[in-house]
Amino acid sequence: MTTTAPTLTAEQAGADLRAFVDASPTPFHAVAEMTRRLAAQGFSELLEVDRWALRPGDQRYVVRDGGSVVAFRVGTAPLADAGARLIGTHTDSPTFKVRPRYDVRRAGFRLVGVEPYGGLLAHTWLDRELTVAGRLALRGGELVQVVLPGAPLRLPSLAIHLDRSVRDGLVLDPQRQLVPVWGHDGADDLLEALALVAGVEHADVVGHDLVLTDSLPAAETGADGSWIAAPRLDDLGCCHSATLALLAAEPAAHTQLLVANDHEEVGSGSAEGAKGSFLADVLARLVAATGGTDPQDLHRAVARSRLVSADMAHALHPNFADRHESDHVPSLGGGPVLKLNANQSYATDAGTGGWFAARCADAGVPLQHFVTRADLPCGSTIGPLTATRLGIATVDVGSPLIGMHSCRELVSAVDVPLMVAAMTSCLSA
Repeated sequence: MTTTAPTLTAEQAGADLRAFVDASPTPFHAVAEMTRRLAAQGFSELLEVDRWALRPGDQRYVVRDGGSVVAFRVGTAPLADAGARLIGTHTDSPTFKVRPRYDVRRAGFRLVGVEPYGGLLAHTWLDRELTVAGRLALRGGELVQVVLPGAPLRLPSLAIHLDRSVRDGLVLDPQRQLVPVWGHDGADDLLEALALVAGVEHADVVGHDLVLTDSLPAAETGADGSWIAAPRLDDLGCCHSATLALLAAEPAAHTQLLVANDHEEVGSGSAEGAKGSFLADVLARLVAATGGTDPQDLHRAVARSRLVSADMAHALHPNFADRHESDHVPSLGGGPVLKLNANQSYATDAGTGGWFAARCADAGVPLQHFVTRADLPCGSTIGPLTATRLGIATVDVGSPLIGMHSCRELVSAVDVPLMVAAMTSCLSA
């Protein structure tokens, strides 16, 4: 079956990705932006506490704890008979999380106590204009999203004159040396400033989930302006493509589903992470809501389904080409990357990899391949976790990226419509 690729040009898709990233400084904001786009195209929210009644063609989404979302279009056939086509992504990115007791005083300065979240490249956060974003928990149970305007925080480097050893390699102690400066000792309290921006009383704030974020917007770069430099592209790049693909896909007999999990960068071990029950709960309820009454119906549905685990992939770095396996070197602008690992760090096998390759061919999209060098460890994704938990046939893919886990990463706008077209083809097949 041949599918029609979305009509977005690389320039349009790149601009849309930049806008998506700028609107998504945290997983909570990313889910809000995804659901805003879905709602604008006819999707409506379901609550987990409600009883679900669904009909063929219904377009709905479910949010768990603010940072994870499952969105779906119900197929014309029962899920047990037609299965589902799923795309899995994650909403979180490496950063620094603000501690509960964040007010640090040193040498006449007021600092903000933080700790690393995920495998970040800490040195890339130095000397950047930073701010704080996340959510505030209010007395009474309400959660309010917030972004502190401007760029009030900074992690200043130490002058080379005071540490000549930096020439031999920079080593940073996260406890002592990665504590962002907020102001002089008399500066306003951080939480008071956030409460003011959120329009709530400081006394009503009883908790928070806050992280550091780069205050600079995503930018065009490269000689022809076709590259994108931005924070959090891993994995907001795939969240963006998956959202566009779900909106572009034509209804089918099978159910089409997008899951975006929080907490992938720290192992996915949460109620809303890939190790949690979120996706399994939604699938079970979808089976029941589409006529499944036999205890075997959920298992039949899973056996007829396929999951595309979409997480950004390592493009060839021209200054570190020796860190790549020489016969598997994805390039920026070269299209989606099929990821394989002999030790199951990726879930791709011959069947799922061949299926994805065929879907790319249907859409007229080039396909690249990535494997890690045999003498280097390999990262992983939600793919193996979800495949293990659900028993679902899974393929791991991603768009090529340079500088993964840096404060600002690099992709090509050319790859955005190519990945959207590939994902649309997978949802349609």
